[in-house]
Parts: sequence; C-alpha cells; structure tokens
Amino acid sequence: MAAQIFLLHVHTSMDIVRKMTLSSRPESVDELKTMIKEKLKLDYDFSLSYQDPDFDGQLCSLVDIEELPQKAVLKVVRSESDASSVASDDTIILPHAITPDRTERWPDVFPVPAFSYEVELILSDGSVTYERTGKTVKLSRGQKHNILETIEFSLVAEALVSKHPCLKDLKFKMGNYRSKSTRAGFHEVAGNSGKRSRNNPDRQPPHTNIKRPKRAEVNFLPNFPRGEDGASLEQFRLQIVDEVQRSDKNLTLIAKLMQTTFALRRKEVINEDLPVGEILERWPALKIESQVCAEFHRIANINLKNHFYAELDRHAPRLQSLFRKKAARTGKVADVLGQLFLDVHVRRAAVLRALPAYLQEDDSGFVKQWEVSH
Repeated sequence: MAAQIFLLHVHTSMDIVRKMTLSSRPESVDELKTMIKEKLKLDYDFSLSYQDPDFDGQLCSLVDIEELPQKAVLKVVRSESDASSVASDDTIILPHAITPDRTERWPDVFPVPAFSYEVELILSDGSVTYERTGKTVKLSRGQKHNILETIEFSLVAEALVSKHPCLKDLKFKMGNYRSKSTRAGFHEVAGNSGKRSRNNPDRQPPHTNIKRPKRAEVNFLPNFPRGEDGASLEQFRLQIVDEVQRSDKNLTLIAKLMQTTFALRRKEVINEDLPVGEILERWPALKIESQVCAEFHRIANINLKNHFYAELDRHAPRLQSLFRKKAARTGKVADVLGQLFLDVHVRRAAVLRALPAYLQEDDSGFVKQWEVSH
C-alpha cells in the first residue's frame, strides 16, 4: 500500500501562508506542532485548528491527530498572551527586549494596605471621632510619610479616604509622588514638569496642554529600555522601515523591534504630538494587522480582536433590528434573515457591511473583499 502524502496549507498569521508536505501522518498533534515550529521557524507556543470538510470548512481545534485530513488547511493560533509573539530570541541581536512596566489594568476598587501600628491606631481613633463629631485627624510629617511609602499610586487616595474618612484630603500625596518620580527620571510624570515658574517665565502655564493617560491606557509613556537611548531606538526604527519594504517580510523580527521601540513611539505620540499620517509614515509596521493588535495590547493590555468581536456580538441584535427597519423587511424575508444570522460569522459580516450603508457613508475604505479560489 502506497504511503499517504499529507499536504498542509499553514496560516501562521493574516500575512503569511506556507505550504508543507508530510510523507506520513505524524504520531501526535504535539509532533505535528514540533514539525511546524522547525519548518516555519516559529518561536512561540500555539495550538492548531483545521478547516473541517464535514462542516463546510468551519474551523475546528485539532486535538486528535487522526482527525487531520490528508489535504488540510491549518491555522496557527497563538497562546492567549500576546507577549509570546515578542519572546526573547538569542538568534536575533537585540540588546534589550522591553517588558512594559504594567501588565494589569487598574482595579475598580483599590485595596488599602495596612500601615504601621502607630498610624493604624491614630486612624482608628480618628475614624471613631469623625463619626461622632465630623472632625478630621491631623497627621504628623512622619505619619504622612508612612502612608506615602506604603501606597504606590496617588489614584488610590479615593479608596484611602473612603476607608478612613477622618483624612480630609491627600493633596500633598500627589505632589510628593510626582516630585520624587520626576527627579528619578520617570517619563510619565516628567512630561508635565518644566512648566512656567519664576525661574522659567517663558514656558507654558502649569495647566496648559496637560498630558494624562486615558483610563484604559495601562502603559502611557514608559521609559526607554535599559541600555537604550533615542539614537539606538532610532536605528531600530530605520531597521523596521527597511524590513517592511521587503517583499518577504520577517514578521518575527518586525514584532521584536516594534516591542523594543514602543517607548520611542509613545514619546512621539505624547510629547511631540505627531499627526497620524506622519506616525504611519515613520512606523509603517503599524499598517500590518498583527502589529495593530500588538500595539493595542501594549497600550491597554487588551486583546483587540477578542474585545472587538465581543462588543460586535453584544451590539449585533440591536443593529440587525435597525437595519431591518431601515430596509422595511418583514414577513418571510425577515425569517430568512433570522435563519442566516444564526451563524455568528454571517452575523458579524452582515453587521459590518450594513453599518456604512445605514450611516450613508462610502465603504470603499472600510471593507475589502477577496475572492477565494478553490
């Protein structure tokens, strides 16, 4: 009996599709993943999905190697953490791969830590007095210092005052924190320093053009990676431009360089206020879909695609209703549309295609179509 030849069409990203030929069926899914890693030089963890011919090509997770068709279209699905796409790789010369200072979003409720015994006793007695008379407590310089050193960020002041209402305010806290951070060289707070003063009368007023992060911006203006400066990061930027212009792009290298130069991009966006067109010209990799998602994750620590589709699914029923009313579709047509919209992919595509038409806008720059040849 002739040996089975397996032809695989492997999608590693939206931008790269590779063909693989196997002389026989692998022993396991893990063995197949190892073969794909070695063949395509992938350096991150992933799972595999395949287009199931029994369900009109719908994607299905590959967990049993016996389910692999002899001629299969495989999709490489990265692990949930987007950080794996920029994992360290000794074969590529990058002195330091940055890791964002923050990896979690602000909690809705800030936990207030326990302070020293002295401060806890004063706050406890002060809270009792405040409940009875409404009188706030006065802290000594040392007691204030204990609170400042225990709490990391000024935004938890609201939670602190909620727990200990005898503390009238904490205006001094933000000032001390910003002064210390500015002297230490933290870009996020140094960006608003150097305003007009007695010694600098020609600078902007203190309350002009304040640069502050949006609530979702976890990494607003990080410092440069250790050992790097503006000149070295600029060389990395030029390397990205050269790599993007190649017909055979090394997307792994581009991802690593984009991760390393993240702080430089944020500096250009926040401090230099560059227009969008100039940013895209200087950073052409931001036109690549995978890098748009990666940049969004670096800033907000949110998976862009998952978040987008979740919100699209949440609003889809209401949008479908609006579209039906606009087109005055009733009766059997509405029933047929209802059956079609049971498929989540059809529902998403229909909503996205109909939205520009509903808003009476040109969709030529919003929707692109490709004819898939079989």
